[in-house]
Amino acid sequence: MTPAAITPSFWMSTRRSFAAAMRRDGFGIIALVVLALVILGPLYSVVLWAFAERWQYPSLIPTQFGLSFWEQTFARADIQRALPFSIVLASVVTLLSAVICLPASYAFARIKFRGRQALLLSFLATNAFPRFGLYVSIAVIFFRLNLIGTVPGVILIQLVNTLLLMIWIPTAAFQGIDRSLEEAALDVGASPLRVFIQITLPMVMPALSAALLLTFVNTFYEAQGALIVGLPRVVTMPVLMYSLINSQLVVQYGAIVSFVLWMPSLLLLLVANRLLRGGYLTAGFGV
Repeated sequence: MTPAAITPSFWMSTRRSFAAAMRRDGFGIIALVVLALVILGPLYSVVLWAFAERWQYPSLIPTQFGLSFWEQTFARADIQRALPFSIVLASVVTLLSAVICLPASYAFARIKFRGRQALLLSFLATNAFPRFGLYVSIAVIFFRLNLIGTVPGVILIQLVNTLLLMIWIPTAAFQGIDRSLEEAALDVGASPLRVFIQITLPMVMPALSAALLLTFVNTFYEAQGALIVGLPRVVTMPVLMYSLINSQLVVQYGAIVSFVLWMPSLLLLLVANRLLRGGYLTAGFGV
């Protein structure tokens, strides 16, 4: 439509359509706009600061863009130590959580025992209350066990955060399997181990993969427990981010690290979303 074709009647029709939409879905539209501002506003600032060479008030965008701060950021010795360490630490915690929680989730799904649902719901405790108080209580115990400032101490406290995802999602997945397929394989002579490997495991693999990815992302970005238990000798990337954001005069350092860490987590969450069918997490309430 050309500017000449925009008539007063067009603007009147547009205003009437907008007014009708606001009357019909006004609250939803306002909530969507506020949510977009709350979520996209900080991301807008982080992305711009990551590529900004110069940005001064009152300009809404940087006056000069460049990549010089990227080289300075990744030349820092603390980042070169913390980034690979955090990746390895998150991988170790995810692996240990899988070894501990997956057999437990299979038992929750297949074995009937008294107090099963109450025990399953108890894993919500770490998420139902402020974690900082829980971490302080754990830190007191760890202090007596000489685990403060050690890698095993950080691993143990981060395992607490993995219980909900690594128990509930696999439990619901195992429970959702059609047992008749397993029984048919057993009837024709297959061993229980073979049935589990060739029938059960492939059917739950998408949910297990999603649980592993979500656990890795959640562990990689965990900061409070690692801060309380790990300092001063164990410094993960999220803990280092506190100093980069709060104590550095160079804003670009924190923005660049935030941007670099945000992109892989976004991709992993998108993959997990495709693997995880709806209802796996909430299905745990019905176990």
